[in-house]
Amino acid sequence: MSASSVAKAKPISDLTADQTYAEAAARIVSVRAEELTAHAQGVLDTGDIERVHDMRVATRRLRAALEIFAPCFPAEAYGEALSEVKRLADGLGERRDRDVAIATLTAFNEQVPIPDRRGIGSPIASLRTDQEDANRELAPLVERAHLNALSASLDELIESVRRVPA
Repeated sequence: MSASSVAKAKPISDLTADQTYAEAAARIVSVRAEELTAHAQGVLDTGDIERVHDMRVATRRLRAALEIFAPCFPAEAYGEALSEVKRLADGLGERRDRDVAIATLTAFNEQVPIPDRRGIGSPIASLRTDQEDANRELAPLVERAHLNALSASLDELIESVRRVPA
């Protein structure tokens, strides 16, 4: 995978060194949460495996931001939001692992002599079944209602930081 295929992080506008740690937390987590939902469309399409990759990268960025700014957030709400982000990342990871294995074996299969391809086709078929299973597990996590609930809990975290006087 080339570096150019990695989803670029959205810049954080209006972030300055003069802001408080809490305000930086609110701005950064807000943008990273937006990135996450922006990458949800088409993520279950097994024909375009980069969508899963991009959303998975977005979950890692959001998780990192949440962990860096953990002291800014109410502990219980923070723990619940972080758990949901981790659960989503795990689901995306399960699907992504199958995607990468299928792509790798398929590319290898195209390079071997035709009589040997049948032997490689069997593990590919098995991985496709695993990919479908991983997709079924992932589907409820990327449904609009679930992502809206996650966004709402992240918005509440962000607002809790903004309500605290500087």
